[in-house]
Amino acid sequence: MPKLLQRLLIFFIGIPLVIFAIIPQFYNHLPLHILIFVFTFMSAWELTAMLSTNSKIPNRILLILLSMTLPVASYLCGLFKLEFVIVELTLAFDILIIFSMEIFSNKDFSDSNIKIANGIFTVIYSGFLITFISRLATLNNSTHIICLFVILVFISDSAAWLFGMLLGKNNRGLIAASPNKSIAGFIGSYLGSIGIAILIKFTFWKEVFGELSLIKLILLAICVTTTSIIGDLAESVFKRSSGCKDSGNIILGRGGALDSIDSLLASAPFYYLILKFVLFF
Repeated sequence: MPKLLQRLLIFFIGIPLVIFAIIPQFYNHLPLHILIFVFTFMSAWELTAMLSTNSKIPNRILLILLSMTLPVASYLCGLFKLEFVIVELTLAFDILIIFSMEIFSNKDFSDSNIKIANGIFTVIYSGFLITFISRLATLNNSTHIICLFVILVFISDSAAWLFGMLLGKNNRGLIAASPNKSIAGFIGSYLGSIGIAILIKFTFWKEVFGELSLIKLILLAICVTTTSIIGDLAESVFKRSSGCKDSGNIILGRGGALDSIDSLLASAPFYYLILKFVLFF
C-alpha cells in the first residue's frame, strides 16, 4: 500500500478511533486505559526485543509485567482518588525487583550492569512515562484536555510529514539519527501545533480553555511539539543502535507500537505537569 494512503488512513481512521476511546469517562476513562494497557504491553515487548538484539536484558516476561504494573497503579489511583505517589513507589518497587533478580539469579555478573540498566530503562520508558497520559484523566475537563494533547501531537507529526514531503527535498540530513527529517518538516511541525492552539482558543473548546491567553496556549503547543520531536528522534536512536528499521509491524503505516507513541511518551509528562502546576487545571 502506498505510504501516502497509509498516512491518510491513520489520520482519518486511526486518530478518530483514539478520540472515540478518550471520550467515555465512566470508571476513570476505562476505554482509554484499556488502550494504554495494550500499548504498554506492546511497547515493552518491542523494546525488549530491540534491546536484546545486541545487548543483554533481564527476563523479558518479567520486564513486560513490571512495565504493566505502572499504568495499572496509575489507573487505580485515579479510580479511587489516591495519591499518585503510589505510582512512584511502584516504580521503586519494580527497580528493586530488577536488582533482586540480578542478585539472586546469577553467578556470572559480567553483564549485570548493562542488564540492570536495560531493565530499568524498559520499565521507565514503556511503563512509567505513559502513566502521565493516565493522570490527565483526573484533571477537570479531562476529555477535552486529553483530546487536545493527542491532537497536538498527531497534527504536529502529520504537518511535519506533509511539509517534509512537499518542501523538504533539499534540506534533509540535519539529524544523523533520522536523516530523512528535514528543516521544512520541523517548521511544519510547529506551525501545525500552533495552528491547533489558535483554533482551540477561538472555536468549540473556548469554554474549556477560554480563560487561558492565546500566548499560553501557543507556548503549551510549542512545548508539546518540542518534546514530541525529541521523543521521535530518541526512538530513532534506539532503533539504529539495535539495527532495526521499525520497532515492529503491527500498525499500518507506522510500524510498531513504539513507533506510534514515542512522541506521546516523551511529551506527556511535560504536558501534564504544565497543566497541573503552571496553568492550574
